[in-house]
Amino acid sequence: MPAKRKSASKTSNALLRSIPSVDELIANPRLSELSAQVGRPLIVTATRSVLAALRSRIAEHPEDTTSKLEPGELAAQLIGEIVVDVEDALKPSLRPVINATGVVLHTNLGRAPLGAEFFEHIRAVATQYSNLEYDLESGSRGSRDVHTSRLLQRLTGAEAGLAVNNNAAAVFLVLAALARGGEVIVSRGELIEIGDGFRIPDIMAESGAVLREVGTTNRTRLSDYEKAINERTRLLLRVHRSNFQMAGFTSQPSLEELVKLGRKASLPVYEDLGSGCLVDLSSSGVAEPVVRESAVAGVSVISFSGDKLLGGPQAGIIVGDKELIARIRRHPMFRALRVDKLTIAALEATLLAYLRGAGTSEHDAVPAIRMTRAGAAEIGTRTERLIKLLRATLRDDAANFEMREAESVIGGGSTPGQLLPTRVISIESQRISVAELEERLRAGVSGGIPIIARVEDDRLILDLRTVFPEQESALVESLSAALAK
Repeated sequence: MPAKRKSASKTSNALLRSIPSVDELIANPRLSELSAQVGRPLIVTATRSVLAALRSRIAEHPEDTTSKLEPGELAAQLIGEIVVDVEDALKPSLRPVINATGVVLHTNLGRAPLGAEFFEHIRAVATQYSNLEYDLESGSRGSRDVHTSRLLQRLTGAEAGLAVNNNAAAVFLVLAALARGGEVIVSRGELIEIGDGFRIPDIMAESGAVLREVGTTNRTRLSDYEKAINERTRLLLRVHRSNFQMAGFTSQPSLEELVKLGRKASLPVYEDLGSGCLVDLSSSGVAEPVVRESAVAGVSVISFSGDKLLGGPQAGIIVGDKELIARIRRHPMFRALRVDKLTIAALEATLLAYLRGAGTSEHDAVPAIRMTRAGAAEIGTRTERLIKLLRATLRDDAANFEMREAESVIGGGSTPGQLLPTRVISIESQRISVAELEERLRAGVSGGIPIIARVEDDRLILDLRTVFPEQESALVESLSAALAK
């Protein structure tokens, strides 16, 4: 064996012999006290993990600085690492962040934030027993759907409604309950892929329904549907292209025409609306179909998301004809896909906010709608105020702050190509690169709340459209700390 390798082996063996045992470390007063607070099993697991990491470092780098430590110093270092490991293990992984991207329904950031005033209802349901499936009038078993169905009926004009865990589940359940073993006619131009690689044809295949494509990618006529109808047809499907646009030489039958054909052929028309818009947002420059319009047009079944433009919790909502909704609910997979009491409480609180705001144009209690409706002038006023505060807080050479005209997006696989005029804070520093500044904010500098921003043209961009007013002080504090380092 070469002398160098033999020397390294001796060093490694000496270091390994100097490592304290698990029992020796746990007997330390600091870890004994921590063990009384969090329990011995967690301390033991953390200790073994830290010792395993040390042995691995010694095997790879025997001349590590650990070799220069006295046994007492080594134990103190290991105890410090164990404490940090325990603290990290006890920290929640799911954390709030400040969304300064301007993307209202940011899928990676949890899509629609819930209204703060909704949480008294959620808290009460979560911390006590509830009448989730209990009819207080009759004293007998009830249905969990009643809490949201009554509100969905009022808000959409449909006869009944229910909720499952997301809209992909809703599509699957509708097709499985109403078209399994039969054909579903759909335009080729509507065979979309939604988030994370889920495709409508794949969901249809899993449901047991047979896809019958009609028309071409860009043009589908009513006669294409009519010619495809046969004795195996179970549904006429309309899919809203919520995450992409099609322009140019295009055409498709109106919803009213499709409904008329469905009635003529005694076939239900099912529309997957996706984004779930309950209010007309055209005054804010957003063209998105409203659920009630589809119900009024006579669509038999409609499904949409709860956490997109509806502004509620993740859910797949199905509304439509009473008899069809009852069939869907009786399907065996409904129980596997249904939502829990917390989702029902959050959805009920969201729908109640819409009901209280009926006839108005604000719906201030629903953050996603409020953010979407915010005008550039309103955001500009907030932006100017924040820039003044940053300039007053930081030294002159810390960074250059400018207000610029820009555009926000709604996101979340909805309103493709539709932009919201906004005002943003553009930040440039000579002392720190934009990449490092973005990383510091994202990491939650000085223990602060993480801030998610955009980077454009080698500048950091903050869009206050998606920043709650009560978060502005934390934003200034974190940005000041990141630029001061």
